[in-house]
Amino acid sequence: MADRLRSIAFAIVFYGLSVPIVLSTPVAALFGPRILRFVCMVWARLGVWSARHILGIRIAIEGQRPAGPAFYPAKHQAMFETMALAALLDAPAIVMKRELAQIPLWGWAAQRYGVIVVDRAANAKALRQMMREAKAAMAEGRSVLIFPEGTRVAPGESPQLRSGFAGLYRALGLPVVPVALDSGRLWPRRGPKRSGIVTVRFGAPIAPGLERADVEAQVHRGINALEF
Repeated sequence: MADRLRSIAFAIVFYGLSVPIVLSTPVAALFGPRILRFVCMVWARLGVWSARHILGIRIAIEGQRPAGPAFYPAKHQAMFETMALAALLDAPAIVMKRELAQIPLWGWAAQRYGVIVVDRAANAKALRQMMREAKAAMAEGRSVLIFPEGTRVAPGESPQLRSGFAGLYRALGLPVVPVALDSGRLWPRRGPKRSGIVTVRFGAPIAPGLERADVEAQVHRGINALEF
């Protein structure tokens, strides 16, 4: 019962405050990416704050991150890490499915923020656009965040990486830092959320320039390090 009440309180506070923030993003986008990213970080930190103080979900960070920009492939079990990692990585360029980028108005604002759009059709034009967006993020000195399994997965599941990761790995030439996490234990897809600690583990950096099979195997192990 306590978990259900906390989840209801979280929904009221977080989603209630999210509405004006989300509605303001198209306006913020008119003033440029920096203002828009500031607004997005307000939303992300609101989510982390609400999770901590209402749901009782805290973050335990393990491992070290590089001082400069890096390429972060992360496990994806819940909405929680979309907020937590955006805040921890200071407004990274986030790899996003084209379907999300095509949502009217919101999609335009997302592209102004500086996302990297992945098209599952993967035709030559889409790949060139993806590379341009990736290089634009690098030019700004921003890290890149991707959920390489392509969608949320339940705790214990470890599907293979989608093809978009390998293309970005080649294009970016950045150190790769796998991110393992276990948010799904506390933040299930359905049902009330539970209090506790979400572990976010940054793996050892992987150098650029490896063969595709090698880097994919290392990243797969890295993002699933808390599953085994």
